[in-house]
Amino acid sequence: MSLKEQITEDMKSAMRAKDTAKLSAIRLITAAIKQKEVDERIELNDAMVLAIIEKMIKQRKDSITQFEAGGRQDLADIEKAELVILAAYMPAGLSDAEMQAAVAEAVAEVGATGPQDMGKLMAVLKPKLAGRADMTVVSGLVKAALAK
Repeated sequence: MSLKEQITEDMKSAMRAKDTAKLSAIRLITAAIKQKEVDERIELNDAMVLAIIEKMIKQRKDSITQFEAGGRQDLADIEKAELVILAAYMPAGLSDAEMQAAVAEAVAEVGATGPQDMGKLMAVLKPKLAGRADMTVVSGLVKAALAK
């Protein structure tokens, strides 16, 4: 079953269970997927759907930070609930050791020697780690590896 089909099935089960919070979050996902499909006139595969969900997760994290800074804990709680639902569709994350190993492997593969090679490394790592690792953390690991 593809990820899009799984999301559709989860939406139906949330409707049956009258779980409005989950239903609302899933509808946001399906709306983003349909918007991308209509805009680009393509059928999204699982990797593209994961990219959309990853972007939504990043948006939720940013919103939570802003709402908490603004003293709006009620809105931050709503965003946190959506974040939990969105995170359920992401594959298991990589540990720090696995991310460091992937960075070391990419450095050897590209033959990177300094900070000027960061773009090449990120271009190699992004498709490998997309959806399984926070790319800002990976970027920090790449910077640290290239600073040596």
